[in-house]
Amino acid sequence: MAFPDGNETGTFLALDMGGTNLRVCEVTLTEEKGEFDIIQSKYRMPEELKTGTADELWGYVADCLQQFIEYHHDEDKIEQLPLGFTFSYPATQHYIDHGILQRWTKGFDIEGVEGKDVVPPFEAALAERGLPIKLTALVNDTTGTMIASAYTDPLMKIGCIFGTGCNAAYMEDCGSIPKLGDMKLDPSLPMAINCEYGAFDNEHKVLPRTPYDVVIDKESPRPGQQAFEKMIAGLYLGEIFRLVLVDLHQSHECEIFAGQDISKLKKAYSLDAGFLSAIEEDPFENLSEVADLFQNKLSIVCTKPELELIRRLAELIGTRAARLSACGVAAICKHKGWETCHVGADGSVFNKYPHFKVRGAQALKEILDWPEHFGKGKGDPIEILPAEDGSGVGAALIAALTLKRVEVGQNAGIKDPEAMAQAAKLAKKANPFN
Repeated sequence: MAFPDGNETGTFLALDMGGTNLRVCEVTLTEEKGEFDIIQSKYRMPEELKTGTADELWGYVADCLQQFIEYHHDEDKIEQLPLGFTFSYPATQHYIDHGILQRWTKGFDIEGVEGKDVVPPFEAALAERGLPIKLTALVNDTTGTMIASAYTDPLMKIGCIFGTGCNAAYMEDCGSIPKLGDMKLDPSLPMAINCEYGAFDNEHKVLPRTPYDVVIDKESPRPGQQAFEKMIAGLYLGEIFRLVLVDLHQSHECEIFAGQDISKLKKAYSLDAGFLSAIEEDPFENLSEVADLFQNKLSIVCTKPELELIRRLAELIGTRAARLSACGVAAICKHKGWETCHVGADGSVFNKYPHFKVRGAQALKEILDWPEHFGKGKGDPIEILPAEDGSGVGAALIAALTLKRVEVGQNAGIKDPEAMAQAAKLAKKANPFN
């Protein structure tokens, strides 16, 4: 419910449960304004966990936290560490330290979790291991990205993720949020909105879909959900590309890779966004790196025309993703009437996919009707910039802001004196190493 002012201090844990990795950070917000120190460890999220049981999932997450604390604080006596948990899945939140999972995304499909608060089983796994951790804030990665970026850049108004999934967050005034009407909050108070716009057009009434988009949706664990995300996010770009190539191989009109064994290409999700990045990054006119890529990864020998088709296809898929991504940013800016601002963007597609930023900037220029000299990605009225670490620094900052807000009694939602006293007590433990 606020942007940081740069004066936040304390030591916080941050946990990021993404689609591919699990990351644990310890963030120390120092006395220097806008400065922080961070140590972190990354753990692979095993694929079998994504379709396993809830107990297995929370047990694994707690095990990773335990490993981190044992490694970094083996000799320290820790009373309690506040934790900002980046849980990047659609959740209903009535309180900042609770969240009811609406639906799984990013390939997760664990029974018995949707429709329930994810915090109690997570806290039970922590308690089982005797970990000195108190979950202080459950955060979406978009909100974390926005807050972390605003910590170092006061022009930052939107946080975006262009990675395994896609989403954005911005600050809205409480008077413009109908679902909060009965809480009688000051209408001018700011509140972070997690847009969850990866689910835009789930009804398939707006976006023009290709036959390949239809197949991806139909064969996904959650058909009919995350329609926008399935057209632009890193999890799906390689699969769109693969489906087109298989279709062209089987087509009587085209018949690429004629007479070759394409069994490796036929394996679903065998190509990722990094594969497309490598194709677009080939600097040679004869596309020799693309040829090597296909031979080494797929055992397919390509002709020159096939290589040119492959390159053009990767460009089209990458360009569509970047331009559609820009639509989400433009929509928020038009809704708020912002003509200038900075947008903090994080995620592997934004950071690593060639030309993504420039293609997105060009789309913003066309949508928002900027003069000709804009749309290059630098110095534009609305500029998308690499974000600070939202799932680490952002989650820690939100935990700090939450404790600060509770401690001074500004949270109108806490009316129970006992709850207020408990929250204030917790706030004093913001830096357990003092």
